[in-house]
Amino acid sequence: MSPFEENTMAYQGKALDGVNLPIRTSNTHDIYRKKMKRITTWLLNPPVTGPSNILILRLMAGGVFLWEGILKFEYPNQGVGRFTKLGFPFPEITAHWIAIGEIVGGLLLIAGLMTRVVALYFIAQMIVAVLSTKISLYLGTSPLPPPPAPPKTGIWAVLHEIRADYAQILVCLFLLLEGAGQWSLDFLISISSGKKYRIG
Repeated sequence: MSPFEENTMAYQGKALDGVNLPIRTSNTHDIYRKKMKRITTWLLNPPVTGPSNILILRLMAGGVFLWEGILKFEYPNQGVGRFTKLGFPFPEITAHWIAIGEIVGGLLLIAGLMTRVVALYFIAQMIVAVLSTKISLYLGTSPLPPPPAPPKTGIWAVLHEIRADYAQILVCLFLLLEGAGQWSLDFLISISSGKKYRIG
């Protein structure tokens, strides 16, 4: 019997050489649960004592996501058409779900509610958007219309076209780390739960 099999049998409490061994339970699931609880607590309890001026960043990022989501419904070439050209599966469903996520998430960012969850979602979305559009732009194989003026391919074309994505990702990263600030629903919910803060 291999050492692995002996360890497995001992772990299950089976007898080895006629000796009944005690059952040894693993705490792997407990460790996993604790880690998940810490992550969930971190996401759902963002810092809320940041400067009230963070509202400006929320208005910028949330506003852009909000109107971009609406735009996908108003102009099919920005929604279903774009996702079809990029080769996404089920482009109509995908475009509508992304649009709804941008509208709802944009409103939540503006309100400062569930800020970390929404910011993390948008960071992931923007990374996917960059990877699905800018690699082909760099290679000159993009199925989307090229930029209206040079540079049209290569690294400078990517850096020029990525400027809005770059700004949105960094703003969302800031909100993920620092929270929505004092002028937010996250702050009001935290206060209503009995937490006290020294503001100033």
